[in-house]
Amino acid sequence: MGIRQSSFRKRMHHWMRRAFARLPRDTRFGIYRAMIDCDPTPDPRLELKVAETREELEDCFRILHDAYVASGFMKPAPSGLRVTMYHALPTTTTLCAKYDGRVVGTMSMIREGVFGFPLQSVFDLSDVRAKQGQIAEISALAVHPDFRKTGGAILFPLMKFMYEYCTEYFDTRHLVIAVNPDKIELYESLLFFERLQENVVDKYDFANGAPAVGATLDLPVAKDIFRRVYGKRKPRKNLHHYFVQLRLPNIKLPKRRYFTTNDPVLTPAILDHFFNQRSRVFAELDDRRKALLWSIYDQPEFRAVLPLMSDTATGFHPMRRHQRFSLRCPAELRVRETPDGEERSLVMTVIEISLSGFQAQSRLDIPVGARGKVFVELGSQDKAMLDVQVMRHHSTDTGEFYGFKLDEPDEVWRRAVSALETEYVAGEL
Repeated sequence: MGIRQSSFRKRMHHWMRRAFARLPRDTRFGIYRAMIDCDPTPDPRLELKVAETREELEDCFRILHDAYVASGFMKPAPSGLRVTMYHALPTTTTLCAKYDGRVVGTMSMIREGVFGFPLQSVFDLSDVRAKQGQIAEISALAVHPDFRKTGGAILFPLMKFMYEYCTEYFDTRHLVIAVNPDKIELYESLLFFERLQENVVDKYDFANGAPAVGATLDLPVAKDIFRRVYGKRKPRKNLHHYFVQLRLPNIKLPKRRYFTTNDPVLTPAILDHFFNQRSRVFAELDDRRKALLWSIYDQPEFRAVLPLMSDTATGFHPMRRHQRFSLRCPAELRVRETPDGEERSLVMTVIEISLSGFQAQSRLDIPVGARGKVFVELGSQDKAMLDVQVMRHHSTDTGEFYGFKLDEPDEVWRRAVSALETEYVAGEL
């Protein structure tokens, strides 16, 4: 009897999905929006934070593994974890939702790093890149089975945390996703994602050959759309208020010494645990990717856990270089404009630094070749003073960008770059 009931429910569910798919697109989207239930006062036992300990990351990777296996997006792994090479990068941040201290949901945000994005293997991002602004791929979303039927009690807070983190802490303008065709209309109707291409990719290798649809969301544009579509709705259905205006005490934002836009948590011990011991991710990388890892984690503490290249590898000898790090720092540039030494003061935002220079955004014109002194707030207690020269200018639809070369980094600048190189900023400083 139970088997017959289960078979009947499956047939009924299939029939309802087919009937729903025949409705006009605007009608379907209206139904999705009517189903929104975002509680502005979540249970205080719910905590949203960056996964930073080995235990939190392990729980996230286990929930993700089980969800992907159940959906057919991966084959079962001996470790019971879904761990990818992108999780090994300091430009990837994994969020977790904890209920009563137990991890019940997770999501990863992948900023562009040395491996690119998972979805760029099958989707063209050239149109997104042409709009300028940082891109983040939202990936590895999963909720524990015990909490999937709670009406979005975990999913909506997790997505709100992602939105707030991307717009205020991750310095991100564009989100990109690759999702199953059955799920894409949820993202299109509720969050106004736009498809990267018209056709569905039949076999997406990153999801075990399952079909996938790529989509993107311009966050500044989405903010205006949210206000227009949701602004006058009741609190539990007002995604503009929920995402843009509401502050949830459940969200625990990371503490940072410097005004960085990443929160790296991977110590040598954590890297070794997940990518050498619990999985074969490092061992299965090709020599090019191994070399790229060595160029990122080039401090002595990491050498014992990084994968060795093959004896036949040539042309992949990692060399120390001046790495660039993403920040958002207020700065003042003082340049000499007249022969008698009269100065002009310009306000800028430093968005990327290295040991030998930085990139800044300014609304004011700065002549290329100009020399001056810059004062940069790298953190609330870390202010650098540097002699610089403007080397280049690049104009985009999002502003004017300038490249600067340092005459000589001061001690504050050196200390900040050194801390960022060790990738311990989030956990130890």
